[in-house]
Amino acid sequence: MANNFQQRITILSKYSTSLTEFGRGIERETLRVNADGKLSQEKHPNAYGCALTHDSITTDFAESLLEFITPVAKGVDQLFDYLNDIHHHVAVNLPSEQYLWPMSMPCYVQTEDHVELAQFGTSNIGKMKTTYREGLKNRYGSMMQIISGVHYNFSLPQGFWDVWAELHNSPLTGQEAQSAGYMGLIRNYLRYGWVIPYLFGASPAICKSFLQGKETKLSFENTGKGTIYLPYGTSLRLSDLGYTNSSQSGLNICYNNLDDYLSSVRKALSMKDPSFTEMGVVKDGEYLQLNDNVLQIENELYASIRAKRVQKANETPSQALKARGIEYIEIRSLDVNPFCKLGITKEQVHFLDLFLTWCASIDSPELSQEEYKACASNFNEVVTRGRDPELTLKIAEQTYDIAGWGEWLNSQLTEMAILLDKNNDDDCYQNAMKHISPRFSHPENTSSARILERIKQTQGDNGSLALQLSKQYKAELTEQSYVLWSEQEFAEQKQQSIVKQKQIEDADTLTFPDFLADYFENANKQ
Repeated sequence: MANNFQQRITILSKYSTSLTEFGRGIERETLRVNADGKLSQEKHPNAYGCALTHDSITTDFAESLLEFITPVAKGVDQLFDYLNDIHHHVAVNLPSEQYLWPMSMPCYVQTEDHVELAQFGTSNIGKMKTTYREGLKNRYGSMMQIISGVHYNFSLPQGFWDVWAELHNSPLTGQEAQSAGYMGLIRNYLRYGWVIPYLFGASPAICKSFLQGKETKLSFENTGKGTIYLPYGTSLRLSDLGYTNSSQSGLNICYNNLDDYLSSVRKALSMKDPSFTEMGVVKDGEYLQLNDNVLQIENELYASIRAKRVQKANETPSQALKARGIEYIEIRSLDVNPFCKLGITKEQVHFLDLFLTWCASIDSPELSQEEYKACASNFNEVVTRGRDPELTLKIAEQTYDIAGWGEWLNSQLTEMAILLDKNNDDDCYQNAMKHISPRFSHPENTSSARILERIKQTQGDNGSLALQLSKQYKAELTEQSYVLWSEQEFAEQKQQSIVKQKQIEDADTLTFPDFLADYFENANKQ
C-alpha cells in the first residue's frame, strides 16, 4: 500500500541524517558584451586558458558565451564561495570595456554572422565540438544558441536511498534503488517542474533583434526603442523561441525506468530528419553538421532535467549511465537571475534542494506518453503566460489555477522545509519558503513580473537595464576578494589547461573523418 505524504514525512523524520550533505554544482552561462551592449567580437580571452580543458572556465556555443563550472560542493556556502571566486577572476581579467550580460536572452546582435562559434583548438575532439556547434547553427540558427541559463547539478546523500525504498515500499537496494529513485524524481519534475519558470523565470522580454525578422505566433507587445515582451510571460528562454526543437517532438523518450530511458535515447540517436538529410553533412570539404540524425549527439536532446553520471574516457553519457547507473541529476530550466551578480541566489538553491527532495520522496507513477505531452503543454503554458489569472493546469486528473496548485505545494514543501532545517540546525529552508511561496498567489512578486516592471521603469528597454546591471556587477565582482581560491591557483588552472590541450593535440593520429567514424562506432556499442 502506498504511503501518504504524512506517512512519508514520519519515515523521513526517523532517518534525519539521510537528508544532509546534498551534492551540489552550478554551471552558469553569460555573454561577453561591449560597452555599447553589443556582442563582443573578440576571441575567448587568453587570461582564462584553453576552453577545451579548463576546469572552471569554458565556452558554450560561441566564443563570446562563457560558462563557469563549480566543483561539487557539500554545503551551500562553499558552493557560492566557488562561484564567487570564478566570477571575481573572470571580472578582474575581462578587457576594460567588456562586461558579463546579466540576463538569459541575448544582447543586441546585428546578424547571426556576428556570432562566432566556440573554438577548441586543432585536436579532433576540439574540431568535433566546433562542428557540433556548426550543426546547431545550421539547424536552428545561432540566436537560439547564445541564450544563457544556469544549470543546477544535484545529488541526494547515499544514505537516502535505503529510506527511499521504505518510502516507496520498494524491494530495490543499492544502485538499482538509486537509479529508480532518480527516475521517479525526474518524472515528478516533469509533472511539477513548471514551478521553476513560474517562480524564477526572468525573461519575459527580448531585444527585437533576437527574431532576426522571423515571424512568430506569440502575441508580443512593444516597449522602448526595440524591446518586445509577453504581458504574462515568465521565460521566453524556455519557449518556442528558445530551447525547443520541433523535430524532437516525436522522439517519445521514456522516463519510467533507466533501461527504457536509455533504449528510447538510443533509438532517437539513430532517427533521421529529412531536412537535415537534405542539408547534407559535408559540402565543399567543410562539415555542416556531425550527421543528419535528429540528434547529432546526446547533448542535443533538449530537456528541462537530465539523468547524469560522470563519464570515463571514450564513454558517452548513455554508456556511463548503462554501466554504473544514475549518479546525479541536472536541472536545466533556470533562467539567469538578473537581480544578482552570480545569476543565482542561495535562496533559489535552498528552494531547489527542497523541491527536488520532495520530488524524490512523493509517489511517482509511471508516465505515459499522453501524460508526458500534457506535462509539456503545462510547461509551455507557464513559460508564455504563467502569470495570467485565467491560466489553469491539469495534473494527475486534478485541475487548479496557479494559486491553487501553489497552496497544495506550499503545504507539503513547508513540512519538508521544517524537516530539513532540523537536520541542518538552521532555518534556511523555512526562510526560503517564507520568501518564495507567496509568489504563487501574488504573481507580481515573481522574477518575471519584477524584471518587466523594471524594464518599463527604465525607459522601457531590456538592453539598457541589462547593460546598467552588467556594469554594476562587474564593479562589485572586481572589488570583492577570493575566498577559497587565489589568483595563483587560477594561473595554475590556466597553465594546466594549456598543457592538457597540447597533449590532446599531440596524441592525435587519425584524420578527422576517421576520428568521427570511430567515435560513432563506439557510441553505438552498448
